[in-house]
Amino acid sequence: MNKVLTAALAASVAVSALSTAAFAEGKKIGVSWSNFQEERWKTDEAAMKSAIEANGDSYISADAQSSAAKQLTDVESLIAQGADALVILSVDSGSVGAAVDAASAEGIPVLGYDRLIEDNRAFYLTFDNKEVGRVIARSIQAAVPSGNYAIIKGDKGDPNALFLLEGMMDVIGADVDSGKIKIVGEAFTDGWKPDNAQKNMEQILTANNNNVDAVMSENDGMAGGAIAALQAQGMNIPVSGQDGDHAALNRVARGTQNTSVWKDARQLGAAAGNIAAALADGVDMSAIEGAVKWSGGAKGVEMDAIFLAPTPIDKTNINVVIEAGHIAKAKVCEGAMAGVNGC
Repeated sequence: MNKVLTAALAASVAVSALSTAAFAEGKKIGVSWSNFQEERWKTDEAAMKSAIEANGDSYISADAQSSAAKQLTDVESLIAQGADALVILSVDSGSVGAAVDAASAEGIPVLGYDRLIEDNRAFYLTFDNKEVGRVIARSIQAAVPSGNYAIIKGDKGDPNALFLLEGMMDVIGADVDSGKIKIVGEAFTDGWKPDNAQKNMEQILTANNNNVDAVMSENDGMAGGAIAALQAQGMNIPVSGQDGDHAALNRVARGTQNTSVWKDARQLGAAAGNIAAALADGVDMSAIEGAVKWSGGAKGVEMDAIFLAPTPIDKTNINVVIEAGHIAKAKVCEGAMAGVNGC
């Protein structure tokens, strides 16, 4: 994994520097989104669309609205509209194969965006989600070295939920085995929805008579749901998530969320736009600048991939997201507690 991470750091720079002059203009890049419920996808889309149009290509898209069946129909529609390459944020890894089949039958390259499509016909672009899980766990372990932990996991149909969990256990596994840390509740969350996460957290609190010391949430939206459940019980304990959602960053400043692992969606979206342009122009997946060979999925399929590096944000470095232009100071610092760096 170290070789992948080393390559990833180089790739994060190399992809952004792909020369637009190398691509034939006028291609259609079709993007199939799983849903627009999460705040971050709008940020991804803006960066992706900007990169696509800067390359002289056109952006066409569809929202699957969390339906695997609709996503297949959407992909078929994008193909019918003349897409020269497809970027797919999959709803369900177990169902998306039919969409790849449809694209492959027409000779259209596919980029699996952020979520794994374990098929060697698809290029894989994401942040290193196991490392994100490690960062979430490190932040909680630093705040609560021992005690009762709850884990709010993502949708069980999304491989990222397991990658994140594996990363978490890389960090706390030994302490769990020794009994220093006790996992008193963990639950998958349908659709990564905050309302479902809140229900999961409520059930964990009820089952443990509120005896929970910390929460590792696999994203910020669900962290917000977990925090709502905690606040209803008058509790404020360390909760960490990921995505750099604006609401989550404000919670970090206010002291109700410990850490948000920021995956700069603008960087990922721009990389996708540039890689899709190269694929549409006939560049082989293995020839994409910065690509590495990776076979860390459940099936062990060897794929061409790029992994970008995440950044943990807590009260000590909120200035980073402000200075990057990810969020306005007034928005992130509203109601901030004393001592937040950047507020």
